[in-house]
This record gives sequence, C-alpha cells and structure tokens, in this order.
Amino acid sequence: MENDSHSTRPPASTSNLPLTPEQVKRIELNRLKAKARQRRREEEASSSTSIPNANQKRPLEVTTAASSPTAPRTAKPLKRDSRLGSYFEYDLSKMVNSKGGFLVEDGKEVDEDLRAKQRERERQRAMQDAEPPLYLDPSLNPKCKECNTIDIDYTFKKIFGCLVCNKCKDEYPDKYSLLTKTECKEDYLLTDAELRDRELLPHLLKANPHKSTFANMMLFLRCQVEEFAWKKWGSPDALDAEWERRTEEKKKKKNKKFEQGLRELRRRTREGVWQRRKDQEHKHAFGPVETTDDGDGRQICHECGFTTNQVENSKISTSLEVEQIDANLFRSVNLFVPIQARGVFGGQVISQAIVSATRCVDPAFGLHCYFMLSASPAVPIVYFVERLREGQSYSTRSVKAVQNGKIIFQLLCSFHSPEPWQPSYQWPMPDVPKLEDCELEEDLFKRRATADGIHPKIKELYLIYAAERAKGPIAVRRASRTVTGDHGAVTSMFWTQARTGKAEVYGTPYQKCILAYLSDLNFITVASDTLKLKRYSKGPGGLAMNVSSSRSSRPWHSIVLAHDNFCCEDGLLYVVVCPRAGDGRGVVHGRLYSRSGTLVAVSCQEGVVRADRRGPQPTAKL
Repeated sequence: MENDSHSTRPPASTSNLPLTPEQVKRIELNRLKAKARQRRREEEASSSTSIPNANQKRPLEVTTAASSPTAPRTAKPLKRDSRLGSYFEYDLSKMVNSKGGFLVEDGKEVDEDLRAKQRERERQRAMQDAEPPLYLDPSLNPKCKECNTIDIDYTFKKIFGCLVCNKCKDEYPDKYSLLTKTECKEDYLLTDAELRDRELLPHLLKANPHKSTFANMMLFLRCQVEEFAWKKWGSPDALDAEWERRTEEKKKKKNKKFEQGLRELRRRTREGVWQRRKDQEHKHAFGPVETTDDGDGRQICHECGFTTNQVENSKISTSLEVEQIDANLFRSVNLFVPIQARGVFGGQVISQAIVSATRCVDPAFGLHCYFMLSASPAVPIVYFVERLREGQSYSTRSVKAVQNGKIIFQLLCSFHSPEPWQPSYQWPMPDVPKLEDCELEEDLFKRRATADGIHPKIKELYLIYAAERAKGPIAVRRASRTVTGDHGAVTSMFWTQARTGKAEVYGTPYQKCILAYLSDLNFITVASDTLKLKRYSKGPGGLAMNVSSSRSSRPWHSIVLAHDNFCCEDGLLYVVVCPRAGDGRGVVHGRLYSRSGTLVAVSCQEGVVRADRRGPQPTAKL
C-alpha cells in the first residue's frame, strides 16, 4: 500500500508539470484497488459478528454503537415553519390540464359539460378557419377586388363571400371592419332573428372574451350590415330618424320610471310620517258601560277622562244621518250602543250603510251583509261605497264600514228597477190585533218590573230596557205572545213604528233605510226567549241569574224587499221565527207586513247569544 501510494507521488522537482496519460491511468487503478480492499475488510467484519463465541454470545468488540443504550441519539428532523401556511401533495399522474393556466385533479373540479361545450366551440371555429389549397396557375386563384392580389383572407371568402386581402382590410375599415351583434342591434336597429339568419347576414364566430364556455361571439361585415340596413329602413336618413325616435322614447320611459319611483318614495315617506303621527295620537281606553241616574249609558276613558253618551236618538232621521266626505265616501254622525251590548247597534250600521249606497244609485234593493267586528261609539264609522255593476235592471254596490283602520261590517246590496207587471205571490199576513190595541214594549217592561216576587236585578234590567225603548226612534209593540210550534220553532210578532210624526217627508228610498234599522231590533229578544233567558233558576250552588248575554253579534244579516209601497211611520208587523238556537248561536227568519197585509220584506239573521247557565264550577280539594 505504501509502495503504491509512494509510486504515485511525483517528484518534487516536477510538481508543477502536468500529468501524463500513463500517470492518470495508474492513479485511477490504485484508487480502485484501495476501494476493493476496503470493501473486503467490511465484509469480514460483518461476517465475524454473526459467529457466536463459546457462550453463544456475540463478541463484545464488535457491538455496534447504534445498538448500545448509551449511544448518542440522532437529531430529530426540523419542523416546517407554520407561517408558510399549509401545503398539499398532489399526484401529477392524475392531473388534467384545464387550459386555463393551472392543473386540476381529474374527476373533482372539472365539469364535463363545460369541457364538452368548450370542445364544441373549438370545433365550430376550426371548421370555419380551414383554408383551401392554392393552385399553381395564378389565373385559377381568387383575387382581391380592391388591389387584385391573390393574397386574400380565406376566412372572409368562406364566411362572408368577400374577396379582400389583409392589406385592404386595414386600408378600408369603413367597408371591411367587423361589427359585434350588440353594435348591429344598437346602431343599425336590427333584430335577433335577422342577425341569426345566415342567409341574410352571414357571421363569423370568435371565442367569447368573457368566458370560453359562453356562446361564441358573432361578428358581421360592416358593408353587408349597412347594405341590409339601408334596404330595411329605406335610407341612412330614415335610419337616423328611427334611431332618434327610439332614443327619445327610451329617455321618456327612463324619466317616467324615475318619476314613478320618486312618487313611490314620497308616498312611503308620507305614510311613514302619517304612521308616526298616528302612533303618537292618543287612543281611548274605554271601560264598561255605566248607567246614569236617568237611565242613560256612558263610557269613560281611563287615561284622559273622555266620556261618550250611549243614548239612542229619538228621531230616526238623526240615527240614520251620515256625512258625505267624497263621491263614494261617507261617515257616521252619531252612534248608539244598546244596553248590555259590546258595540254599536247593528241595525244602525246596516241602515247607515244603505243610506250611503242609496246616494250612489237608484233606490230599489235587496241586500246581504256581514258583521265582522264590534264598533266603538267613540270613533266615527267611515262607509266606503264600491260600484260593482251597472246594468239596465240591476245595479250592485258594496259598502265597507271601517273604524280604526279595520273593516267592521260589509254590505252587498243589489238595486232593482221595479217590474209591477210581473206575477207575484206572498205568504198571508197572520191574524193579529191592530197596532193601536197592542201594548208598547216600554210599558210592558215597566209592568213586569212591578210584578210581585221579582228579583231586584231583573227589575233593574226591565226598567233599563223600558227607558231605552221609550227614547228610541222605533216604537215596538207585542202583537202576540211568544209561542212554540209543533216542530219546536219559536215565533214572535211585533208591531214596529218609526217615530217621526211626519210620514210624508220621507220617500221610498228613505223608508227602506228605516226598515233596515228596525229589522234588527227584535233579534236578541226572540233568541233570548228561545233559550228561555231572563229567568231565575235554583242551582246546586244557590241562585243563578240567566240573562241575555251582552256579547251578542250578527255574523250575517240578509234582507230582501218584496214591495216598494210601504211606510214605516204607519207601522209594520214583524213576524220573527227562530227555527233553532243552541251552542250560543241562533238563526232568525223574519217577515214584515204593512197594515194592509202586503208582504214588504223578508229578512234572515244569524247571531251569537250566550247565557251563563253552567252554574258554580267545582273547586279543588287542596
């Protein structure tokens, strides 16, 4: 080894001389021999460790440092800096070129439909861009019609049928420039159907600059577009006139839309201001109806002390009076709340609605109406008349009664021109005593109040009813006692008479409004008699009073006039039949006859009348 290494060292005197090829070859051979000897020594050392000693143990001198418990530990790999963010490993063999400057993983983010659309767009563009071959004979090749060269644009020749070279396209842009579809529509006023027709206007397809999957961009040759536009509009001046007209129309529509939006903004602003003012207004919170010393009723607001008198006016004209605000808008003047009622008297609401409707049409009618909510006498009721139908024989009107922004009552009435030549038929008038021979209802209540053994509360109730009837605009007389028929239907008959004193003042239209008022007078009375209310009965817990409930309402009320010649001041017989009452509801049919026996009108009502007859409720033992 020493001889080999010594032989390779050059003499000191020749250290600066370059090595000869023979010396380089010798050095390389010596290096390879040394490497082989080193490899043999490593193999011998590894084989000696596998041979155990006499104790079947490995020699101590060959124990590797790595297997020793006290061997030095290798350093752990450095951790990646978290500030560099997260990274992901990708399998490049599964990557797909999206042709958008990046690679995406196959089957995950690539939309096959979009790729199919993109390939189809590319195929269409490739088909139109194919160029035909050139002929060796110059006379067979097409030439530019401007400069007569054969270096023409074959795309223009194939798509537009135009022979022009690239140089001429740049020199004559007013003829050979390309226009987009939008420019053709806006500047030349062409339609989509015309632009899509290749026979009329051929077009060149280019990739959409916004997105490759969008529809191809359509480009048109300017000279062909202008030629078609002049033919369509007649001349360039006619096209300019049409363009100015459409521009002015667009400007008007834009201004109209702006003004409409401005009006809507003003309306919302006004409504907002009005609503804020409305919210700031004081709203009365009335308590229950209180009876004064003279028998009148009143309600007092707990917050401001405002008091309303619940007194029925003695004149029917005052009860039916309405104030006309607009052509189809009316407002009540005064309202009346009956004793033990939760809202305004329904007959007054019906009659005022009919007065409002009658002022908008000729006065002959049949009506159907619905009560939705009870009305307070503290706020006027506004009646809105809607003209639904104008016919030769029939006219229809709808009236909505609104209070505090809510519809409390709706009336539908049909006005009919009289046809006296038509055949007629009616139920005969029952045989009852004359009006003058019947006792007034207020006198009847007073007489019952003086009966022996009557309970003080019932006596007080009779006196209140008597005072109310005496002050009302309608006089009521009992024509017969309440009787129950064979089928269980309860029938009552009353003489009703308007207290005006001047029967000749009111004509037929006003008589019908009075009839609507009095048609609602006896509903609670008949329904209460059907349920056998206003009596006392001994219950398990003692004395329990049963009176007509104050929570009475009329979900619907229907009146059909059968005759026009009648007078409410002269008196009408009201025959009321209650075929059924139960579960807090009652149905009443009514017929109104004149003194001569003519059936004037037919009415039908449904209402809610509840009585507390359940007795004392059982109490818990604990």
